[in-house]
Amino acid sequence: MRTPGRTSTRRRTLAAVAVVQFMVSLDLSVVNVGLPQIAADLGFSAVGLTWVIHAYALTFGGLLLLGGKAADRYGRKRVLLLGLGLFGLASFFGGFAQEPGQLVAARAIQGIGAAALAPAALALLTATFPTGRARVRAFGVWSAVNAAGGALGVLIGGLLTEYAGWRWVMFVSVPMAACALALAWRGVAAGPPSVRGGRTDVLGAVLGTAGMTLLVFGIVRTDQYAWTSPTTLTTLAVAAALLAAFVHVERTTAREPLIRLGLFANRSLTGANAYNLLVGAAMAASFYFMSLYLQRVLGTGPALAGVEFLPFAFGVVAGSVLAVKLGYRLAPRTLLVVGGLLAATGFAWFGLISPDGAFITDVLGPSVVAGVGFGLCLGPVVSTATAGVAPHEAGTASGLLSSSRQIGASLGLAVLGTAAQHRTGPTATPEALTDGYALGLTLGAALLVAAALIALTVLRRTSLPVRAEQIDDRDALAARN
Repeated sequence: MRTPGRTSTRRRTLAAVAVVQFMVSLDLSVVNVGLPQIAADLGFSAVGLTWVIHAYALTFGGLLLLGGKAADRYGRKRVLLLGLGLFGLASFFGGFAQEPGQLVAARAIQGIGAAALAPAALALLTATFPTGRARVRAFGVWSAVNAAGGALGVLIGGLLTEYAGWRWVMFVSVPMAACALALAWRGVAAGPPSVRGGRTDVLGAVLGTAGMTLLVFGIVRTDQYAWTSPTTLTTLAVAAALLAAFVHVERTTAREPLIRLGLFANRSLTGANAYNLLVGAAMAASFYFMSLYLQRVLGTGPALAGVEFLPFAFGVVAGSVLAVKLGYRLAPRTLLVVGGLLAATGFAWFGLISPDGAFITDVLGPSVVAGVGFGLCLGPVVSTATAGVAPHEAGTASGLLSSSRQIGASLGLAVLGTAAQHRTGPTATPEALTDGYALGLTLGAALLVAAALIALTVLRRTSLPVRAEQIDDRDALAARN
């Protein structure tokens, strides 16, 4: 039986995590629309401007595993509060940047804060809602705000850039960080004392963080250096060597490892991370290609382009609500397969865009279909990846899941963007641009089909949440008697 106090704590935790996730997702896309104004105001070069995005991606993607481990070792609430404070301060000072280096530094510090708070928040959600119908509802809320933040970031970024100035794309995160900080400070339980199993594996942490950071660095720089260039090949080779050394250290260290490699024997965790990587690649590519198609081919302004992303956002929210209702009757694996195939259908429909198209005929329908598909799978993939993980490793599992999404997004933009650029060729006519974007979106559909196949073949069938909750209730009743 749930006590009123416990229910209230759960609700406050869910509210804090929802604000955190919305803020992090928003920050991944809100800055993009303001890049031209940022370049003109601060004097960025064409190459330097990319670091407004890359600085955040590097620190966020490279430090997620370390952030997840810190949450397990030093306490989720403590790491969440630290990350929120760092993120809010970086957003505040970034809005006052007067030169390129200041803004890039602020974006890098934002990434460090996000790498701390994202896995801590997800681990808190996992611990607060371990099983049953409440877990399905909680992850439904999480998935809705996660995707809505990313989609609405384009809209909010366009409106702020056009009517208030680019600095507000940095300032907008400050009140959200303050709100989440207040909610987490007063509403989130501190949790049991962290269990420290031994001395920290410093060498493994250095190797893992350096390898992840260099991997993301090599991928995001393919917009300047081709995949076959010596620069890219050398960077990726060094990253692979560092990660191989990291795996060796984790297998042989006598200290407390950054990641216990035995976690990967959990098929749910491994399959969900592979699924998450592919979905992350497809979703990031969809925002990128559709934003360019709307603005460069259809001639839509940044503010209106943001408005035209709303059907996708509403589709994700609708899919998340539907995932909650279906989650009481269908296994998570089924939702992942259905959601992946539905999103793939929307992407394949996107692949039919034409240079003389229109929003109503070429964008609206596939946006709704793809959005509902994404909404169906976002909550279940997180729930699946953290199911069966020991409580003291929930932060590590959450950091790993966030890492797979971030690396997938970087890979998707780099690989699909390169394919689209090759298809477009040297002449950027509306026809050539449309051909390139259509190819990228079609390849995104193929990635989503592959994700659905992974869910079907790797993940095991699990008992339904309602049935699991009924079993838990019977066990609790037997214990009381």
